[in-house]
Amino acid sequence: MEQNKYVHGYSRKEASRLNDQADTLEDIIHCDSTFPDGSLVLEAGCGVGAQTRILSAKNPHLKIISIDISEASIREATEMQKQAGLTNVEFRQADIFNLPFDDETFDSVIVCFVLEHLDDPIKALKAVKRVLKKGGVLMAIEGDHGSAFFYPESEYAHTAINCQIQLQKLSGGNSNIGRELYPLFKSIGLSEISVSPRMVYVDSGKPLLVEGFIKNTFTAMIEGVGKMSVDQGLVDNSTFEKGIRDLYRTTESDGVFCYTFFKGIGKK
Repeated sequence: MEQNKYVHGYSRKEASRLNDQADTLEDIIHCDSTFPDGSLVLEAGCGVGAQTRILSAKNPHLKIISIDISEASIREATEMQKQAGLTNVEFRQADIFNLPFDDETFDSVIVCFVLEHLDDPIKALKAVKRVLKKGGVLMAIEGDHGSAFFYPESEYAHTAINCQIQLQKLSGGNSNIGRELYPLFKSIGLSEISVSPRMVYVDSGKPLLVEGFIKNTFTAMIEGVGKMSVDQGLVDNSTFEKGIRDLYRTTESDGVFCYTFFKGIGKK
């Protein structure tokens, strides 16, 4: 994944959003992200290490090699590693399409929030399958922006979300790729495939999710592409700002927000 394909950018604010997202969603998407003790696991596309920190803590008795193409992200992840005292992780700068590992090196591979940014996700999955041992497990986690719904209903909010979807498409990615995990895994010849939806439902009775997911994860992500959306002519500034206001409106006492992630697991 080329750095300019990551539509959210590499700012410190984006790094903070990714960490907020990881913390908020840990119990939903990583409750079963465990691997046998002694395994060697590849995390392909680790970004700033937001998911790595959680995977490391859940799996203290294995070795994780986490790679990302962004030098800046690897620096950020390495600093996080020092602060968190992670001892079972090694960060390397590398390209998912040209992995510097021998065939069948890893017992398991995990790809989290990466395929959505790639113009050729099948090529990426074939690349990580190459370095996966026979009988090894490939795990992928992706969102699906088409699954977002909320109350109060707002066409402005849908328009703002669609800007993110269109920008991702313009950069070669797919914000709705979560629903495609099963056919993607089938296309590269994995067996024993299982895909499970991980729904995030939020109302005012769940204040941690109101803050952590609606505000700091989803709406912050959409809000972050506002200038680019206007510059690309996808929307006018007034309409986009109304959409953001309406997304924040869902955090009020009568508001509801729902979004679905998908987690796929398959065996080589």
